[in-house]
Amino acid sequence: MPSYNPPLRDMQFLMHEVFKVTDVYQAMPQHAEVDADTINAVLEEAGKFAANVTFPLNISGDEEGCHLDKTTHEVTTPKGYKEAYAQFVEGGWPALSCDTKYGGQGLPFVVNSALYEMLNSANQAWTMYPGLSHGAYEALHAHGSPELQAKYLPKLTSGEWTGTMCLTEPHCGTDLGLLRSKAEPQADGSYKITGNKIFISAGEHDFTSNIVHLVLARLPDAPAGSKGISLFVVPKYLVNADGSLGARNGIYCGGLEHKMGIKSNATAQIVMEDAVGELVGQPNKGLQAMFVMMNAARLGVGNQSLGLTEVAFQNALAYAKDRLQMRSLSGTKAKDKPADPIIVHPDVRRMLLTAKAYAEGGRALSTFCALLIDQELNHPDEKVRSDSADLVALLTPIVKAFLTDNGWIATTQSQQVFGGHGFIKEWGMEQYVRDNRINMIYEGTNGVQALDLLGRKVLGNQGASLKKFGKLIAKLVEEEGVNEKMSEFITPVAMLGEQMTKFTTEIGFKGMQNPDEVGAASVDYLRVAGHLVFGYLFARMAQVSLRAIADGNTDPFYVAKLQVARFYFAKLFPETATLMRTARAGGKTLMDSDAALA
Repeated sequence: MPSYNPPLRDMQFLMHEVFKVTDVYQAMPQHAEVDADTINAVLEEAGKFAANVTFPLNISGDEEGCHLDKTTHEVTTPKGYKEAYAQFVEGGWPALSCDTKYGGQGLPFVVNSALYEMLNSANQAWTMYPGLSHGAYEALHAHGSPELQAKYLPKLTSGEWTGTMCLTEPHCGTDLGLLRSKAEPQADGSYKITGNKIFISAGEHDFTSNIVHLVLARLPDAPAGSKGISLFVVPKYLVNADGSLGARNGIYCGGLEHKMGIKSNATAQIVMEDAVGELVGQPNKGLQAMFVMMNAARLGVGNQSLGLTEVAFQNALAYAKDRLQMRSLSGTKAKDKPADPIIVHPDVRRMLLTAKAYAEGGRALSTFCALLIDQELNHPDEKVRSDSADLVALLTPIVKAFLTDNGWIATTQSQQVFGGHGFIKEWGMEQYVRDNRINMIYEGTNGVQALDLLGRKVLGNQGASLKKFGKLIAKLVEEEGVNEKMSEFITPVAMLGEQMTKFTTEIGFKGMQNPDEVGAASVDYLRVAGHLVFGYLFARMAQVSLRAIADGNTDPFYVAKLQVARFYFAKLFPETATLMRTARAGGKTLMDSDAALA
């Protein structure tokens, strides 16, 4: 059976030593009083909830799955799930980073991000039920009318109701411009919505008395394509003027998807038959409003793979220390045993360190993005808000795609450490692999994220956002460029940063001649950009660790940080050279392949 220990020390290291979040919060009146003790206390309790309440339900929930009553259209979740959610609400966890105006606790997004990493390690499928509510909350908070906010946000904040995002349909996948769901205006200002949605995570369940669906649909006079999409809030039960629940709305679960992983999350086929909805934002501007929710979800999906990377690594490490097999190539290490533990073998260490490096790099990036979001939303300086928003936009597709690709690598490598036992269900590793696989697909496949990064976020603004990130690298180089002990961490990042400018320009020029060149290079490009970001963050972690050791700190934690950083730069970062070469190979061999793909 697997186990899980929340990585509190690593989280505290990032927050208090690398990013010094409480110093940053001093400039924000909303968070100025948040101190390290408060953050640490919240993280400790969050870790206990994840490890003690939701983690024990992970395997049993996967085995039991969800069950749909096709007569009532009600879904029953696995044993213990509903009770765990009640504890979650009782503990105030849904409200952690929500606006105090609606009953939230108003804590920084950094803290909420750490909470969800631990929940994802413990039980990704369960975590998706409350996790999706944050996206619905954010969309209504940003674009809902005061009346809609008053009606829905307090209940979403408390966790009394949950939320979903109903985007795609059977025929359109990611191309939402093709959606067909219709919204007919009514005399009272509401809309009657008819259509079918698929792949709706947490679309139906028995946790709460109401589910708030945010639905994309077309008005009768809407223009074709993505410019004719509107956003509506469509509750499972209608809400009366006094806030009580009214009649059952015409939206229900028509079926549950049978999936490779996340089996205990109800992935619903949603049917709408004259369902009553209310417009969110402006007519035909629904996609802009929904992007608030989609971007929150994309950051959340990266966090899901981070959580699985961490828990898979922890269990692979424990197994490698215990499992005896063969002798070390350099001589017997466990003389009192018939064989050495497999952790002595170089290739096992390679797999373990790969998972550990991707966990530590992913956590650093997730924390960094969360801090940028706090600055974007709350900093009094307009330039800081604007720069933070630009960096979040640049980094969002990297978080979604790079962390989930890395999560797939890490969970499969951790499974490989177990050998044949990794393929057997009772050890838990095959579930981590299965659960992680969806993260590379939903909320926009990783190929779509790569197009978004290169096409929109880099070339779309002539590299302005990328240059802002480059300034962060330049600042670090200026600080540590003459420090010989930092050279092994700084030099590779500085070199790649310089190469990135030329690399981007080349692809941009090719793309002007033939847009398929951008599509051909985009996936490789995102991975190079991901390593550039990870390299910068590993250099910052190394900087803090070297300073701690120089100050006489003998905690082996800092030595371990340096060892992981050295492994990352020696064994994983060099992938960028191959990726740039394959990206530069262009699109001809891909597009001139009709015979091969006939």
